[in-house]
Amino acid sequence: MANEETYDCDALVVGSGCAGLSAAVTAGHHGLKVLVVEKEPRFGGTTARSGGWLWIPGTSLAKAWGIEESPDQAKAYLRHEAGNSFDAARVDAFLTEGPKAVDFFTTKTAVRFDMPLTFPDYHAEAPGGAQGGRSMVTRPFDAHELGDALKDLGSPLPELTVFGMMLGSGKEIVHFMRATRSLTSAAYVAKRLSKHAIDVMRNGRGMTLTNGNALAGRLAKSALDLKIPLWLNSPVRELIVENGVVRGAIVVREGRPIRVNAKRGVVLACGGFPHDVARRQKMFPHAPTGKEHYSPGPTGNTGDGLRLAESAGGRVDDSLPNAAAWVPVSVTTRKDGSKGVMPHFIDRAKPGVIAVMADGKRFANEGNSYHDFVQAMIKAAKPGEEIAAYLVCDHGTLRKYGLGCVPPRPMPLGHHLKTGYLKRGATLAELAAQTGIDAKAFEATVAAFNTTAADGRDPAFGKGSRAYNRYQGDALHGPNPCIAPIQHGPFYAIKMVIGDLGTYAGIRTDANARALDADGQPIAGLYAAGNDMASIMGGNYPGAGITLGPALTFGYIAGKHIAGAAAERSAA
Repeated sequence: MANEETYDCDALVVGSGCAGLSAAVTAGHHGLKVLVVEKEPRFGGTTARSGGWLWIPGTSLAKAWGIEESPDQAKAYLRHEAGNSFDAARVDAFLTEGPKAVDFFTTKTAVRFDMPLTFPDYHAEAPGGAQGGRSMVTRPFDAHELGDALKDLGSPLPELTVFGMMLGSGKEIVHFMRATRSLTSAAYVAKRLSKHAIDVMRNGRGMTLTNGNALAGRLAKSALDLKIPLWLNSPVRELIVENGVVRGAIVVREGRPIRVNAKRGVVLACGGFPHDVARRQKMFPHAPTGKEHYSPGPTGNTGDGLRLAESAGGRVDDSLPNAAAWVPVSVTTRKDGSKGVMPHFIDRAKPGVIAVMADGKRFANEGNSYHDFVQAMIKAAKPGEEIAAYLVCDHGTLRKYGLGCVPPRPMPLGHHLKTGYLKRGATLAELAAQTGIDAKAFEATVAAFNTTAADGRDPAFGKGSRAYNRYQGDALHGPNPCIAPIQHGPFYAIKMVIGDLGTYAGIRTDANARALDADGQPIAGLYAAGNDMASIMGGNYPGAGITLGPALTFGYIAGKHIAGAAAERSAA
């Protein structure tokens, strides 16, 4: 078309989460003209509502703690975790380039990380597993630095905020949980809340970004510093493919189709397919209609990247034993009447908390990782029954630690009882009647659990026996930080169903993040990163940050490869 609107750049990045912005900033830093397009009205994708943790072994942050590990140790761990789905070439690329990516971002951009000395791998006892030095969290970020762009940053998940305030992972959460039991924590919480209140009065929102919101903010600031344009509300309609080479895309902006010519390549980083009901139906065995699944991810993540890649000859890897990173979630009713999805990360590990199925029986070590816990839920479910479990505790435990969306004392419980999110019974039998749990079996389960709980033992499932269990338990509670009896009513339960933290089944790529065709050959000009790329974890979940670590790394690899290819061509 003669009057077709066009836009020329070197690299087009589709998606504005960690992977997309990582690729954009890397390519921009190498002097390329980059454009980022995002179909949602706000940037940040899944990253903006995530925990902001990244799992990357062998970084300079670990070395600063004196943790020196050879890449072979992490490789042995990933080989153990991935089993038959182990992809040596891509794992090698991740372990080699991950530490370089961290150095690049922390020295050349606004991105900063903090690493706790101990944050164990989820299977720290497995071959190659480690007690710390691999998981790092994004450092809190002053939102003022984003200037005008702040209004376009995606919001954190409301269920993971307190008074609309994001809590920093780790230490900060501990302070909030201990606020009624420790003067130091009480002072910390009072200070944090008053700063937040002042920010809200002055700016209409909190200005200390933490977790994934800080990561999205820091990456966006880095892109702004490089003057990389970010088009919001701009979905990609189709890729432009000429003679087997991806040359750009048709982007719809303000209702007008624009032909974006990308000389060097297109990076797909659209966040996977957690809200693509058809693909869920095909790939999630627990969701036979595609509807029996509740994702806290952004509703815009509907598999666009996968469809675009397939249209250019790309292939989606459907061979992984788990098509997504599973997490147990509960569905809550917010104050405005809308539904929220709450991921259960740490409450399951607390002392005095157990999980049962509708048959009233325990089925797993509640302190295990969310991904492992959901797999146990699926295994324990009776054929044809809804796959759901109930998280159970007594009054003292609920008020001490909270449960799901229910905060600890002194916050009120009324709203959650009224909406039916939190079920309560004066006795275990009454709670069973409220929830539809088999009362006799439930009473027997709690009685059996209590006989050894006072000594901190769990012979049935070994809760508290693993480093990761203990890390998420209560360090001030002994002899086992994860075990306490369930004895003084009233008793409470929250129903958990299956959700995800991102999809694993993605576009097949090589070690340079290039999309591969049916013959395993790179498709010229097409890259994929983040949850659009088939996970290198083999369908398993080895530690905190195993989606964002590879997202940052393979975005960096893609950006570098596009720039390298550009340099080679100009030299030629």
